Amino acid sequence: MPSSHLSVSKPSAAVAPSMLRTMNQRYLLDWLYTYGPATRPQLAKDSGLSQPTVFATLSDLEQAGLVRPLGETDRSSGRPALIYEADPSARAVAAIDIGRDWVRIVVADLAGTELGKSDVRNTARSVDSLVRIVHNAVTTIASGAGLHLSDIIHTIVASPGPRFMGDAYAAQFRGWQRPKLAEALREGLGTSLTLENNVNLAALGEFTEGAGENRFSPFVYLLIDTGVGLGLVVDGQLYRGATGAEGEVGFLPAPGTGTGSDHSPGTPGRTLEERLAAQAVVDHARAAGMTGALSVEAVFEAARKGSPEALGAVDLEADAIAYLLAGICAFLDPEVIVLGGEVGHNLDLLKPRILERLEATTPFTARLLAGRLGQTATTRGALVRGVGLAREEVFTSRINSRFA
Repeated sequence: MPSSHLSVSKPSAAVAPSMLRTMNQRYLLDWLYTYGPATRPQLAKDSGLSQPTVFATLSDLEQAGLVRPLGETDRSSGRPALIYEADPSARAVAAIDIGRDWVRIVVADLAGTELGKSDVRNTARSVDSLVRIVHNAVTTIASGAGLHLSDIIHTIVASPGPRFMGDAYAAQFRGWQRPKLAEALREGLGTSLTLENNVNLAALGEFTEGAGENRFSPFVYLLIDTGVGLGLVVDGQLYRGATGAEGEVGFLPAPGTGTGSDHSPGTPGRTLEERLAAQAVVDHARAAGMTGALSVEAVFEAARKGSPEALGAVDLEADAIAYLLAGICAFLDPEVIVLGGEVGHNLDLLKPRILERLEATTPFTARLLAGRLGQTATTRGALVRGVGLAREEVFTSRINSRFA
């Protein structure tokens, strides 16, 4: 499917001929990926480039294996026109979402079309074992799609926790504090690699293909699951902050806990994550008198059936969410906040109480929507980001090798 998130801008003539040639090549390739197959006259009309320039540029791109002829128009009179399309099979991209229990992997072509996917149990207890799991799964998926591992030009890895200086920090995963995590994954897969925060990628997925509908700015995605995180998309681009730690709202001190510096996960009740994450819902339900093997799903299901204890737990969770949303609205003034995750997707139960608390505490509000993509939000966002990086990498390598 065309990737509508790509922007296509016209080249300027006030540049050197070689640079102008490259700009025209990149422009027409992006146009074909964004809008789909087109004839040369159509490209000339829509781009403002002359037909001879379009003809020459498409010839360059075809020689580089970046575009291909699709066929001819069906005309009852006149000469048929040749239709061109971007060649999505030029290379492939892998998107990997690493979670506590599962590693979800998708391999796609340069149009973002899935070629294969797999969900693998995360049994890793170190970075080395994680690299082995990922390598084996990606190799299997690629083989099933008729590809070699070397056909994958770029891998994008969604990891929990903030990134610090290109690496990742995730306190809940043993071994993930080890330096050079990205380097270990890159060497294990043999591709160029981008390490990105999983909530950021989920935000990008929901913005482009889900509840965001590719139209809200700023767009806020709030994940409430085993952890809590926020992703921010501004003018279609992820905002990451100075160090890559943007959106780590789970590290904020919880109300009534003071301003101590110890925000480690093992300090009870000190952070918003401990007040908001999935375990908090279960703890509230137990404190209210619910018994048995409780889970977030069980508590919300009981609330839907009218259990007073479960409804009380949901109200306490909604109060804590409203506290966080009040700050988000005051600082970012978003039009829309999308909630996702094991807790967040229960917005049907949480929303009335959240709105009640917001109206009582702040004049700033936003539309609250439930995410549409569910567990696929992160991998879809990873593909959006990864496909863009892979296209640029393929374009640069092939154009430079052929026309430099």
